Amino acid sequence: MRAVQVTGYHQPLAMTELAQPEVTGPFDVIVKIGGAGVCRTDLHILEGQWAEKSGVALPYTIGHENAGWVAAVGSAVTSVAEGDPVIIHPLITCGLCRACRFGDDVHCENSQFPGIDTNGGYAEYLKTSARSVVRIDPSLQPSDVAALADAGLTAYHAAAKAARRLRAGDRCVVIGAGGLGHIGIQVLKAISPAELIVVDRNPDATKLALSIGADHGVTADGTQVEQILELTDGKGAEVVLDFVGEGGSTREGLSMLRRAGDYHVVGYGENVDVPTIDIISAEINIVGNLVGSYNDLVELMALAAQQKVTLHTSKYPLDRFQDAIDDLDAGRVRGRAILVP
Repeated sequence: MRAVQVTGYHQPLAMTELAQPEVTGPFDVIVKIGGAGVCRTDLHILEGQWAEKSGVALPYTIGHENAGWVAAVGSAVTSVAEGDPVIIHPLITCGLCRACRFGDDVHCENSQFPGIDTNGGYAEYLKTSARSVVRIDPSLQPSDVAALADAGLTAYHAAAKAARRLRAGDRCVVIGAGGLGHIGIQVLKAISPAELIVVDRNPDATKLALSIGADHGVTADGTQVEQILELTDGKGAEVVLDFVGEGGSTREGLSMLRRAGDYHVVGYGENVDVPTIDIISAEINIVGNLVGSYNDLVELMALAAQQKVTLHTSKYPLDRFQDAIDDLDAGRVRGRAILVP
């Protein structure tokens, strides 16, 4: 089968031919890939940012946002059958450790992360586990929802956490209306009564945000903090979700927060630099967000089937993987780029 692999850091990806994965265990599931999301994390992988953390041996197949159709299952798999359309949770988890027993499978002590520390989905087939596949509604196409497997799942996880504290009349600021942010906006609109204020440096992105549910769009022109304070009666927002996490957004995001507010870090790239006295005196919370759980993905797919969450995508044939990477890196992708084998 064709597969796109990392052969070296700070080097271009390479297309190669690999053997198609086979079922070797009772809970294995082989998925024929229908769509693989191209994520900014993939750029960070190529830059070597994940090399030490993942410990992956090169070469390996990249791609951690995957959906498709079940091609083969192990002898103990009863939850899906050949031909079923599925989306793949990005982690392969054990189900036996303390975190898994609590339903906190995101922090499984024995997990594998296809596309990060083992072979991923920039390929024609992917091997995963019955614990990781979610059957999707027949009305949904794998290539349309693939990026919900990680970008969407991360956005849902953060938005759902934020929604648990947001009440009617509260304000929620979303920084970044790109690949993750445009999903988070839709999730918040579906499950939260809060007034949504979206900040992005690209005017087209703020227009998109308004079209999918944001109540206010603020273009980051250097006065964004002042604009947010004006929209929140000088007090700041109860919640700020930062889907950027670099380029000064952390400092600005904290400045947009009201007393006793929650600042959610989703995007990453810079340090959060805040005096501890400011955290204490204002009693603010800084909340980290990783990818969501299996149950988060099930809930997200329910919203997708109800057409309350829709991905804006740009699709590329698998052979054009470099174009997709280049377009994402240059900021030419609105929404998410998807590779289709």
